Amino acid sequence: MSSSPRAAGRESFLGALRSYTKDHRARHWEGTFGQFLEEVLPTDPARYARTSHAYIWDMLRWHARQAGEDDAGLPTALFRQELFGIDDALERIAEYFKAASAGSEVGRRLLLLLGPPSGGKSSLVILLKRALEEYSHTDEGALYALKGSPLHENPLNLIPASLRGEFRETYGVEIEGELSPHSRTRLEEEFDGDFMQFPVERIFLSEANRVGVGTYAPHDPTTADIADLVGSVDLSKVAEIGDEGDPRAWSWSGAVYAASRGLLEMIEILKVKREFLYLLLTLTQEKNVKVSRFPLIHVDETILAHTNLAEFHKFIQEKENEALLDRMVIVQVPYTLSYKDEARIYQKMVSAAPALRDVHLDPHALAVAAVFAVFTRLKPPEREDLDLTKKLRLYAGEDVEGFSENEVERLRAAQPDEGLTGVSPRFVINALSTAITRSEARSLTSMEVLLALKDAIEADARMDGKQKRQWIEHLVAVRKDFYNRWVKEDVHKALFASFEDEAQQLLDKYLDEVEASLDRREVTDPITGETRPPDERFLRQVEEQIRISESGKLSFRQEVVRKAMVAYKAGRRFTLDSHARLHEAIEQYLFEERRDVLRLVTSSARPDEEVRKKISVVQQRLVDEYGYDEHSAREALNYVTTLLSQE
Repeated sequence: MSSSPRAAGRESFLGALRSYTKDHRARHWEGTFGQFLEEVLPTDPARYARTSHAYIWDMLRWHARQAGEDDAGLPTALFRQELFGIDDALERIAEYFKAASAGSEVGRRLLLLLGPPSGGKSSLVILLKRALEEYSHTDEGALYALKGSPLHENPLNLIPASLRGEFRETYGVEIEGELSPHSRTRLEEEFDGDFMQFPVERIFLSEANRVGVGTYAPHDPTTADIADLVGSVDLSKVAEIGDEGDPRAWSWSGAVYAASRGLLEMIEILKVKREFLYLLLTLTQEKNVKVSRFPLIHVDETILAHTNLAEFHKFIQEKENEALLDRMVIVQVPYTLSYKDEARIYQKMVSAAPALRDVHLDPHALAVAAVFAVFTRLKPPEREDLDLTKKLRLYAGEDVEGFSENEVERLRAAQPDEGLTGVSPRFVINALSTAITRSEARSLTSMEVLLALKDAIEADARMDGKQKRQWIEHLVAVRKDFYNRWVKEDVHKALFASFEDEAQQLLDKYLDEVEASLDRREVTDPITGETRPPDERFLRQVEEQIRISESGKLSFRQEVVRKAMVAYKAGRRFTLDSHARLHEAIEQYLFEERRDVLRLVTSSARPDEEVRKKISVVQQRLVDEYGYDEHSAREALNYVTTLLSQE
């Protein structure tokens, strides 16, 4: 007896856990610094002298290899598993770490992520932090530190300045760090200055354990204490040690120390006091922090901050902040402008939400929500021959007559602020959640999604009347320009089981007629052997389905033939998938040919047995092959019937 899908899934997951444990079973190591120099360092000196930036860069490359990708160039595989439609921002972040790891001045700049709420900034940082934790458990990501150091210091910091030149000549790497006051005191008092006896251990980055990964969030900027970052005197230890100036009487619990050797996340960084910013920027630029009673403390860590647009605009209006801005690398993380990527974001959020996970969504439900969201983010095109619908389709990588792929880059360059405003993914998911609570069917259709979004807009007190009207107009455009076409195609395909064969035959006929037309020759009938002129009427009927004008038909036909020749030379058949716009034209042509039959099947008030069977077959095919359930399939059929009655 075969196991159930759930049981098979459990076995698969347990296998994945065993594999993960095997791959990440890290080798613990502990010894003296002398043993470290003999046993560990010679295996790869450069690896154990890495800065935090170099460590993160190597981690990104490691993840690219784990994903089966080349680690050359700009490895973004880590992010692309979870974040969609922000490739430009991800590449800029990878560029930052690549340049910083090479020792350039970029590594002396704080990395600031700037973007609208729910745009992926926090998710991006979480991915980095979790990936660092995982990487530290691998052989490539092995990290060693002075045991007992609150800063997880690199053991190489023990080597005196007078011997570092010889170390460089011997091992070929540079030592950048200095011992902290804490470790220096321990060296003198516990080991009598014999640094070869100082204990060293392998460490594993962990935010929960405050090792190499830290987070700081200013809950109330007006009362925030800088001690949260760099610590303060620990009075309980003063009583024990008897000296406030002893480093061992200092509380090394600040976020800066927790993140040493790794990554510090600063949430809403521009809300903090200016003294916080100066401390962080000095730390980034000089790799030092200064606190009372101690000399400069060397700290090697990467500071990754993020903030929203409102805080940033407020910050740049103050002239005294210009110097601070010069010491930041700012990467904008906008909303995606591709509705296909936006739909993937919703799919991920739906899968993670218990209230939505078990609800059936028809195959276009998330796509219509995504199209609406992107509409709200677009700025009106400057070209007269381009409307928002065409622009949205171009951004999604779809073919639009009269526009090449290169046009997308020009459009983005002309309006670089697109994607920084508009509907957030959270707004859409909240609207879906509200609709689910009202639904008794545990099923949402695309039309119900549009209605839920309309209700959410009307109930939003933050928007004025003008914006509400504009966004509701976007919902109308989604229905007319996208959903109507998608649902008609589904119903049409479900109605005609031989659709693919018919469509391919029509495609072949169109190609034969086009080639004959362009070559100015006659077509030979395959049955009678008679010749005739190319069927211009048929060609135009197909082309008009996708609004190919009379003046544009020649260039369109030439493009089709070129793509057909490319497929032929590559040994492939020219199919419906070879040309997206021609695919659409053929579908619409078939739909128009069968319109009367479709209307009969879907709109009979009292259908006889034969019509009833046809309706049942169409509905079941929508369920079995196109992702509908019974509720949404029935609604789709009724909706298409209404559309046909209006045409």
